[in-house]
Amino acid sequence: MELRKPDFYDTFRCIAGDCPDSCCKEWDVAVDSEKAAFYRGLPGAQGDRLRQFLKDEDGETYLTLENGRCPMWRADGLCRIQAELGEKALCATCREFPRLRHDYGSFMELGLELSCPETARILLSREDWRWISQGKAEEETDYDPRDMDILLKTRQEAMELVTTAAEPLSALLLYTYHAQSLLDGEPEAAFDPDRAAEAAAALEQAPEADAFLDVFRELEILTPAWRQRLDAPAPRSLQKEDRALLRYLISRYWLQAVSDFDLVCRGKTITALALLCRLLGGDAVETAQLMSKEIENDAENMDALLDGAYTQPGLTDANLLALIGL
Repeated sequence: MELRKPDFYDTFRCIAGDCPDSCCKEWDVAVDSEKAAFYRGLPGAQGDRLRQFLKDEDGETYLTLENGRCPMWRADGLCRIQAELGEKALCATCREFPRLRHDYGSFMELGLELSCPETARILLSREDWRWISQGKAEEETDYDPRDMDILLKTRQEAMELVTTAAEPLSALLLYTYHAQSLLDGEPEAAFDPDRAAEAAAALEQAPEADAFLDVFRELEILTPAWRQRLDAPAPRSLQKEDRALLRYLISRYWLQAVSDFDLVCRGKTITALALLCRLLGGDAVETAQLMSKEIENDAENMDALLDGAYTQPGLTDANLLALIGL
């Protein structure tokens, strides 16, 4: 199988006790069956403590929190399991985070999650990057290779577009419809940004910021800090980190349209997440990292956004374009 990864993928190193946030708090940790059995069989005080916090629910095992933090998280910011038993004793979730893996059948892509502060720093400091490939794409897939070819090509064009466009958010939203038309089988043609902008002008309306923010206020909220940010937005202008955020979101979600051929809902969701970070303001990296922790790491929240792309009044094309113009 062909393996693809960003050229910065191998630069990530956990900064442990120096991390300004932590993946060891606010999330129940899913524990794979092998490690759950291992933890339940551990002797001594550490085994007793692990068994106290292991919980089975809906066929899955979780390590629940104590006072909002993992019971294995030491005061110095290090993991007791890793420190005393070694990295191999970690469950798959803790061993792999914040690394991502997307299997597209004939090839696999690796990436880093934005919800980790160190990966957020890496991802949003990159003005450009490229894919590194290893191996060959030989496996058969259950989708037409033509569709993946279109998605790969349009993803690259979308990433280049948000790097150069004067206003990358509106450019991406408009380009998404062009890419969807190609995926739907329409004749291939170059994207005409001027024509797209003229069509968008017909949608002009007054921006409805509260309707947009209400979409996110109604999602599951993990931390009080996120609720406060949503209730007190402080819009800021475009920064280079915003372009990097868009490239990250495009690289992560664009190809997933091969499963249902719905690129528009993903393009709108990408636009909405990046727009949200600009509306909330604050430090661009910290805001994006918190957004990812609250939304991207919650599958139900992401599903709600994808579904709401067509139904939520705050996520209409007209309102998104109006808000981008703020």
